[in-house]
Amino acid sequence: MIKVENLTRTFGPKVAVNNVSFSVGRGEILGFLGPNGAGKSTTMRMITGFIPPTGGRISVGDHDIIEEPIAAKRLVGYLPENAPSYTDMTVWQFLNFAAELRGFRGAARADAVKRVVDTCFLNNVVHQSVDTLSKGYRHRLCFAQSIIHDPQVLIMDEPTDGLDPNQKHEVRNLIRRMGEKKAIIFSTHILEEVEAVCTRAIIIDRGTIVASGTPADLKARSENAGVLSIRVSGLASDQIRQKLEDLAPVKRAALAGGEGSSLVHVRVYPKSREQNGELRSAVADLVARERWRVEEMHAEEGRLDEVFRSITMPDTRVGVR
Repeated sequence: MIKVENLTRTFGPKVAVNNVSFSVGRGEILGFLGPNGAGKSTTMRMITGFIPPTGGRISVGDHDIIEEPIAAKRLVGYLPENAPSYTDMTVWQFLNFAAELRGFRGAARADAVKRVVDTCFLNNVVHQSVDTLSKGYRHRLCFAQSIIHDPQVLIMDEPTDGLDPNQKHEVRNLIRRMGEKKAIIFSTHILEEVEAVCTRAIIIDRGTIVASGTPADLKARSENAGVLSIRVSGLASDQIRQKLEDLAPVKRAALAGGEGSSLVHVRVYPKSREQNGELRSAVADLVARERWRVEEMHAEEGRLDEVFRSITMPDTRVGVR
C-alpha cells in the first residue's frame, strides 16, 4: 500500500532525509522511531503529499504521490503532530466539515460522523466547542477526522501525545484493530508502544534508516538478549562466578547483587548469540552436578530502549551486536 524508494529531502544545505526506502503492506503497523530531528515527521509529510521530496519516489496504492496526488491522497488518513482544528466550531461541526471535504453528502455524511464519534469516544463532547476541549479530547477529535473516510492508509505523527494512560490504551487498541485491514505508519517516542502495537519498526537517525525489523528482531540486538540471570543461595559469590566462567559457552559472569548475603545474583553472558541454547544447557548441568540451591533462573530478553540508544548514540554503539 505504501512504497518509498530512495526518498531524499533537503532544506538548503541540510539533508533532512537521505535515500530512505521501505514499504508497508495492508495489515502491517509500522512504528517509525528516531531521536528529535531525525527526519521522521519530514518523511511522513512527504508520504502524505504535504511537502514534495527533493528526490526519490513515493506511491500510495498504485498512485504516485507527485503524478497522481488526488488519487493517492484519497487513500490516506493523516494525523499530524500538533492535531490542528478550528476552535470556533463544535465537535459535530468540525467532523461534518471534515466529512464534506472528503466528499460525503447527506445521509452518508451523517453516518460517517456518527461512526467516528462512536469509534473515538466523543459522544460526551459532540456539541461542545473545540476551544473548550481538553488536550486529550482535542487529540481524539483530530484522530476522528483522520479516519472519517475509512482510509486504506493511515499516517499518524505521535498519535498518543498528551493523552492520559487510559486514553493511550484506547488509542492503541484502536490502532491494533484498524491495523488488521489497513496499512499504518505512526511515529512515537514511547518504545513500549512499539512493542504493544507494531508488527514492524524502523529506526531513523540523521535522515537515514539505521535499523529495521520486528520489535523482537530489534530487541535481539541488545547486549542483554539471551543473558542468563541466576540467583543461588548458600554459596560465596566468588565461587559461583568462577564455576560459571569456567563453562565453555560463557563469555563472563557478572555479579548483579547479593555479595555478602545468603542469596547471590549473577548474570551470565554467552560468548555469542548463537550459543544461547548451549549456555542454558551448560548452566543447568552445572547446577545439577554441584547441587546448587537455585532460587530463580531465567533468560533475559533484550530491551528496545537499550537498542535504540545503542544505535542512535555513537558513544554507546559498543553494546550492539
